[in-house]
Amino acid sequence: MLSKTKKMNEGEESLGSSINLIGSKTEICGDLTCKGDVRIDGFVKGSIHSVSKVVLGSTGRVEGSISCVNADISGTLSGNINISELLFLKSTAKIDGDIYTAKMVVESGAVFTGKCHMGSMHKTDKKNEHTISAERKEAERISA
Repeated sequence: MLSKTKKMNEGEESLGSSINLIGSKTEICGDLTCKGDVRIDGFVKGSIHSVSKVVLGSTGRVEGSISCVNADISGTLSGNINISELLFLKSTAKIDGDIYTAKMVVESGAVFTGKCHMGSMHKTDKKNEHTISAERKEAERISA
């Protein structure tokens, strides 16, 4: 299922409920910005920014930073990750970079190399948190 969007008015869609899928044989070079959930099973070379959830599947690889509200990581990330709510590292997760998150769950077997900053966000990260929060509120307002 690629999209769970619901029609509001003719031609208008709810942005907060869309699901974007990057398949296992797909490679993207460039930054990715989305107002819904995104699942990555392929390769992305660039930054990923979502006002919702990012899922990095076990075959997924990202060379760049990830910034979002929630994330489930099963694949490989080479770069920093900034999560405003919950980061879930599955047993196959491999992260080479710094982690910034409010809360984190780590399954046995997950590996990360870098610093982990939990709880209150640093000044440089608060801008991202407020931007995500404002964009999320706007998406919710549109879907209401």
